[in-house]
Amino acid sequence: MSFSGTKSSSSNSLSSYNPGLSSSLQFSVTQPLLQNRGRYVNRIPVMQAESTYKRSQYGLQSSLLTLVSNAENAYWNVISARENLRVQEKSRDAAKANLDFVQQQLDLGAVAELDIYNPQGQLAAADFSVSQAKFRLASAEDALRRQISADLDPDIAKLPVELTEPVDLAAGQPIPLDTGQSVQKALASNPNILSAAQQLDLDELGIQSAKNLLLPQLSFTAAYTTKGQGGVFYPSSTSLFGGTGGSIQPIPGGITDALDQMFGFGYPTYLGRLTLTLPIKSRTASMTMASALVTKKSDALTLRTTQQNIRLQTLTAVTNLQGYVEQLKLARVQRDIQQKNYEAEQEKYTLGTDTNQNVVIALQNLVLAESNVVSAQVSVRTGILAVYQSTGELLDNYGIVVK
Repeated sequence: MSFSGTKSSSSNSLSSYNPGLSSSLQFSVTQPLLQNRGRYVNRIPVMQAESTYKRSQYGLQSSLLTLVSNAENAYWNVISARENLRVQEKSRDAAKANLDFVQQQLDLGAVAELDIYNPQGQLAAADFSVSQAKFRLASAEDALRRQISADLDPDIAKLPVELTEPVDLAAGQPIPLDTGQSVQKALASNPNILSAAQQLDLDELGIQSAKNLLLPQLSFTAAYTTKGQGGVFYPSSTSLFGGTGGSIQPIPGGITDALDQMFGFGYPTYLGRLTLTLPIKSRTASMTMASALVTKKSDALTLRTTQQNIRLQTLTAVTNLQGYVEQLKLARVQRDIQQKNYEAEQEKYTLGTDTNQNVVIALQNLVLAESNVVSAQVSVRTGILAVYQSTGELLDNYGIVVK
């Protein structure tokens, strides 16, 4: 619908209207019959925008998964360093107790002076291991501070890191060990797969848009126009009753006359038009169509590759987690055995039936067994994290929702 109004003045004394006022109101409807016909084709840009929006959501989810995973790994690195420091301190305490016992024997004359060097060397090695463990813990804490953005403010950066999550799993805590179920969840929920699938929807919309551009442009237009005229009218002397001569007064008028005539719909104009435009050798449209088809095939292969990679990644994560759980069981058995062996060697040495060298070896084996347990516990934790990251459940576990 359109409305127009004009006012014109002329120096021509013979002009019928001076100034002249005119108004026009037009209603028109154009219906495409081939190209751009239908609601679906005209909603393609909206649907493309919606698909792009969904892809951006999946991209945000993937970024959040990476951030949460990095934060988790940084956290468990600190846990691992802290627990290893605890093991090394336990080893140093045992070496110190052993040195004190040998020193007492030396003071009583029960052992030779040369026997004191072995426990002293063991204590020195234990102190060295504790020192290394402390620096590894400090480095891991610095990495964690950076990950949680607590590193730039000096007042916050100097605060101690207090880790509340235990390294061992709580009783009854679920462990995702079902391979088939994990793969199904990953294929259905992983944001990388969802983003690749959404890209195929975008490609299909692009193909439909390209098909539309290949069609001839045939459209039908119907229009109705009503007009009105007003202003000061100057009739000619010969126009009235066929007579001549005489003085004829101008007839006053204004914009209201033009609007009254227009809205009176007494002077209508009807228009019907059929327009056909043939895209003869439209190479641009053909190129767009070919490009859209090739892009969809390429993105279909990308989706297939992504599905295969995510499936393999999930299988590997679940298999590794199963191995970590089994290794943790065996590491605990080994630790218990080494603990009993160390206590037995220490008892035999106290009774004088064994040498101090065997006690030192038993202590070394116990420390190694304790370290293996800690490593296995952290591996189980990070293994669970890897499975949840692959299946896309990590954000749900933390209550993170993308809106």
